Order: sequence, then C-alpha cells, then structure tokens
Amino acid sequence: MLFYDFEVFIYDWLVVINDASNRQEKVIVNDPDALQKFYDEHCNDVWTGYNSRHYDQYILKGILCGFDPKKINDYIILKGNPGWKFSSMFKQIPLLNYDVMLGTDRGLKSFEGFMGNNIKETSVPFDIDRKLTPEEIEQTIFYCRHDVQQTMEVFIKRVQEFNTMMYFIKHFHLPISSLSKTKAQLAAEILGGNRKGQNFDDEFQFPILDCISLNKYKHIADWYRNPENHDYTKSQDNVMVAGVPHTFSWGGGHGAIPKYHTKGDFLIVDVTAYYPSLQKQYHFGYRVMDNPENFEFIHDSNIAFKRKGDKKARLPFKIMDNAISGQMKQKQSALYDPMSNNSICINGQLLLLDLIEHLEPFCELVQNNTDGIIIRLKDYDRDFDIIDDVVAEWEHRTGMKMDFDTFFGEIFQKDVNNYLIVDRETGAMKTKGGYIKQLSDLDYDLPILNKAVVNYMVHGILPEQTIMQCNDLKEFQLVSKISNKFSHILHGDKPIKEKCIRVFASKNPNDAGVKKVSIRTGRPAKLTNSPEHCFIWNDEVNGVKVPAKLDKQWYINFANKRLSDFGVVI
Repeated sequence: MLFYDFEVFIYDWLVVINDASNRQEKVIVNDPDALQKFYDEHCNDVWTGYNSRHYDQYILKGILCGFDPKKINDYIILKGNPGWKFSSMFKQIPLLNYDVMLGTDRGLKSFEGFMGNNIKETSVPFDIDRKLTPEEIEQTIFYCRHDVQQTMEVFIKRVQEFNTMMYFIKHFHLPISSLSKTKAQLAAEILGGNRKGQNFDDEFQFPILDCISLNKYKHIADWYRNPENHDYTKSQDNVMVAGVPHTFSWGGGHGAIPKYHTKGDFLIVDVTAYYPSLQKQYHFGYRVMDNPENFEFIHDSNIAFKRKGDKKARLPFKIMDNAISGQMKQKQSALYDPMSNNSICINGQLLLLDLIEHLEPFCELVQNNTDGIIIRLKDYDRDFDIIDDVVAEWEHRTGMKMDFDTFFGEIFQKDVNNYLIVDRETGAMKTKGGYIKQLSDLDYDLPILNKAVVNYMVHGILPEQTIMQCNDLKEFQLVSKISNKFSHILHGDKPIKEKCIRVFASKNPNDAGVKKVSIRTGRPAKLTNSPEHCFIWNDEVNGVKVPAKLDKQWYINFANKRLSDFGVVI
C-alpha cells in the first residue's frame, strides 16, 4: 500500500510517496518521467491519500497525461470543479485510489492537531510567482512528508473503514477498483441502485402506515398529510407530548426536558437499527434496488451479530447498514428516493409517538429522539411489567424490535442530544453528546472539560480538582480550523499563516484573543469557544507540561458553565 501527497505551485510540483509495505519513500520533483516509471511499477498497488479522491489522483493522472498540474489545481481548488471533468483522458489511467477522508472531516490539519502533532504550515506560499529555490523545495518536501505520515496515522486509527470496504468487495465479488468508491457508491453498487434514468414525481406521496395507532396525538400525523405543509422549511414547533416540548419536522421528531437533572429508575428503550429495520419491514426504497436481497443480507447480519454480542464481526455490517439507509436523501446517489426517505422519517417518528402515547400513563417521558426514548419509572416494581407489555404489543403491531437498558441512578440532560445516565448500583453509564462523550485521538478537543464534567457527574469530583491536578498541556487544547469562507486568523491584530491553530487560555492580559476574518465582508469574528486571552502552540504538544501562564481558572469556569447547561449548579 502506498501513501501519497502532491504539492503544486505555479512553476513547480512535487510528490512524496511512502511505500508502507517496503518501508521506502519516494520523492519526485518536477520529473514526469520519474513519476511515469514509478506509476508503471506500482499501478496495481493501492494509492492512499487524504482528500485524494477529489484532488491528488487527478494531479497524478494529469501529469501522466502531459497536462500542467497547476491548471488542474486551479480547476479544482479555485473554480470548484470536480477533477474528473478536466479531461476524459483521465479514464485511460487506472488507479486504485483509497481516500482516508470521510465526508464529515474538517481536514487533515485538524486531525494532526487533535493527535497533538505539529500543525505548522510551510512558509512557502503556493501562489509564489517564480520557480522555487532549492531551500524552498526542501522545506516543502519536509511538510509534505509530514502530511503523508499523518495520513498514515489517520488511516491506522480508522482502519475499520478500509476493512469494511474490502470485506464487501470480496463478499460480493466486486472488482478491486471498487475500493476507489465512497461507501455510499459501494452500497449503491452492491444493491444495484437504479435511480438514474427514472423520474419519480411522488416525493410527498408517502404512506402513513396502517399499524400506527394514534388518538391523543393524531393531529401531529394529520399535519404531514396536509399538502399545505409539504415544504421542507416547515415544522411543528413546541408541541407538547407527554409534558415534554417537541419539534416535528421533515427530518425527524424529537423532544427532551431541558436542563434536567434528577435521580430515579430509568429505561432507555431503543429500536434496533431503526431506519434500516423500517426499510426492510415495509420495503421502503426497494424500487431503486435491483438487488434488495443484498440489503437484507447486510441488515440481517448486522442484527444477528448484535444479538450474539460479537462487536468485531458486526462492525462492517453496521457501518454498511447505516450507509445504505442514508442514500435515499442524496441526489447524486443511484439509491436516491425522496418519497421513500420521507416514508421512513415520517413513519419512524410517528411510530415512536404511538409508543409514547401508549406509555404515557405509566411513566415520565425524559426524551424522545429519532430511534428511541428515555423514560423514568414512577415505581419500577409495579410499572416495569406494564411497560414491557405495552412495548411488546407495539413490537408485534409494527414489526420493530426494541432493546432495553435499565439504569437505577441519576440522569444529567442538557437537551435531546446531550445526556449522561449513570447506574449507581453497577457503575454502568451511557453518554451522548460532545460535552461528555469519550473523546478519541481524532476528536481530542478541550478534553479536560469532558473529563471534568463527567468526573463530577459520575464521581462527584469538583471540576476544580480535576483541572488543577492535570499538568498535561494537551488536555487543555482547543483545535480550531477555519473554513474556506474565511481568509485568515488574527491573534490580536497579527495575521496567522496557519488556518488551523491550537489555542490555550492565558493568564497574561497581553495575550490577545483569536478571530477569523470573513472573505465576503472582511470583518473579524471570534473563534468558537476561544478565550479572551490565549496563546497559540502549533508545535507538537504530546508530553508537554502545563506552563505557568496557562489560565486553569478559565477551564474551571467553562466546565461549571457546561454543568449548568445540564441543570447542575455547584
């Protein structure tokens, strides 16, 4: 497997290629013949990059075709065109390209920052209007090599994504070239997506399932039937359901008691693989699949391995099952089917509403969100069997299956997407949301706050104790990367060349804050969550101890603010 990255200037280009199998590196600078020779020797290898699906593979193919790589660069970067449109000649150069980047990523530099690595940028500007000097070439190679190494790290940390692709390519006897596809494209290939060439003019002609039994909340279902509401910008806001304010929109329904903190006996009642289960049970989206049996195999395997508790065997099926159900929303997908997507979203939330209506007399609703609900039992010994019977009847009537998690303890809930439940008898807990989730190496942002908040919720440890006892600087990092809507970052009045920075709160009043400058208006705006006074540390931060000027009180105040968002006042 090869890992590669191109850098392109007006009069120069270079590529760094790391042959992971043989532990060898190849650097090519302005030499199309050397690139052609290397490609010929490795055309059957997998070429892995970050954003290489959209950029690097077309620079490679363009150079091999004799094009000016700068023109391809500008066609993609400046003009915003897909690289494949630049020339039909690209089709003549086969390349097994695998892209480590996923659709929700903020960029490689963000990952480098989260991992604690150096995120400094080269001082060589990409628009320099002359040939690079030998020193500038060497500096560019240094930073390009660094990005290749970081791509390898990200690949290793999310290798299951690659393994999932390879598993299904082998299982369904697909050509190895399918590795160059996205998971969405691979899913469409496996299922025989056939939407292209078909025109369905029935986006809002979705059925409301006969098995839904609503009385008290029937008006919510009627709203979706009304043609006047067939507009994705419309929603039903602040609708009271079981005493909890809800929003029902075309993307789903949800509601939660805000800033809710209490003790009691709780049930988390989740529908197993809800959207894919609805899709299979009622054949939603089957009309755009030539091979729906392949979907059923993937979905059934996902459920079967879940029931067995085999997380390792289940993972590829879970990833692909979720990838399939999301394709009906995507216009570019061969599985695009907005009517079926509406059918799943609307019926999904109405079925849960149905369940809530039938459970309401026997419990307190804490929250309702997409694929499950959380309820608080008034008397566990008295009410559990009643609730179990209500859920069983609902399962039998709808064809869905439920998973129960019981917690005898305490809940902290900010909103529908942020909560922590802890079982005081067993120590088990379940968390959801960015404020309290277990952070990984690829989203390690303000980790000390998550630790301080969770330590208080679970162990009663004050945020001040968690924060004051920590002397690892990385735990306090805020990694901020600006989008292409902003031209640059300011530290006070000083422009920063990096578009991704690592920020720390500072006690020094002379340390300014950081702002991002809008390309459209030229006006600066504060970087999200950044302190009023801060210092920037873009060198590697792993193993670095906290300096005296780190303002730990800022983090203590921030942690207390987050706890107050969960209804906790210290």
